[in-house]
Amino acid sequence: MIESNELKILITGGTGFIGSELTNCLMNRGFHVTVLSRSPDLAKNRCGLGVNVISSFNEIKADDTFNIVINLAGAPIFGERWSDKRKIILRDSRIKFTQQLVACLSSMTIKPELLISGSAIGFYGDQCDAVLTEQSSVKSDFSQQLCFDWEQEANKAIELGIRVCLIRTGLVLGKNGGLLERMLLPYKLGLGGRLGTGQQWMSWIHRKDWIAIALRMIAEPSMQGSYNATAPNPVTNDEFNHALANTLRRPALLPLPAWLLKKLLGEMSDLVLGSQRVFPERLLAEGFEFQYPELSGALADILKK
Repeated sequence: MIESNELKILITGGTGFIGSELTNCLMNRGFHVTVLSRSPDLAKNRCGLGVNVISSFNEIKADDTFNIVINLAGAPIFGERWSDKRKIILRDSRIKFTQQLVACLSSMTIKPELLISGSAIGFYGDQCDAVLTEQSSVKSDFSQQLCFDWEQEANKAIELGIRVCLIRTGLVLGKNGGLLERMLLPYKLGLGGRLGTGQQWMSWIHRKDWIAIALRMIAEPSMQGSYNATAPNPVTNDEFNHALANTLRRPALLPLPAWLLKKLLGEMSDLVLGSQRVFPERLLAEGFEFQYPELSGALADILKK
């Protein structure tokens, strides 16, 4: 294994909630990190002045070398309603971008050893109470097709002799951002509550554990293929609701009915009303140990003053 201070890493999506923290972690460990971002000033602000920033694939020459590429690019899945126009943006920012990335890698004289490419547990579709592992069948919907096509493009790098790890990410919890940050204000005001029936499963992961998974993929040449990046103890939305309220020491008595969420969010309501009970079977089988396997411990760490 090459020493960290000799490894060159290219990260796309390096200014996001996961990417910026991962970039800082890698740089602190001595890796040489290049971030591809259309907002160079934002990248330097979030990732530190020591990071190298490029704004397009055109800046990568054939004789440039990267040992590892981490592809986290993609327009935010939460936010705007899923209009036809928004769906195109969501797909292009993942699928077309990954096509461009693999084309760039194919033009390089020396190919990277590893591509870690983002995906999501939306890959499985809405599956109610079914226990989902990397081997589970899928149920087709927009999110499922989006993730499937995204993974298919990343897997084309295998034909270039590149080891590919697909990281199917659940709800990522961490400080200063992400979905949890959006939820905090109503809960702090005592206005939180379950969504819909509250019986839908939420498969979550602490951001620190997500980064530990990526580091293990870098360190372990035997790792390849799809991995569920979720804690081993998924919870229902009602359990999540009570855990967050208890951590904040606030009541959570104002549920949002499913009909209202569907009216407010449209098809995007599938993200909060859909159910995916996902287990990280492959990670556990390969001996990965989660620092935050339980939701209560993760929330306590994130929300401590």
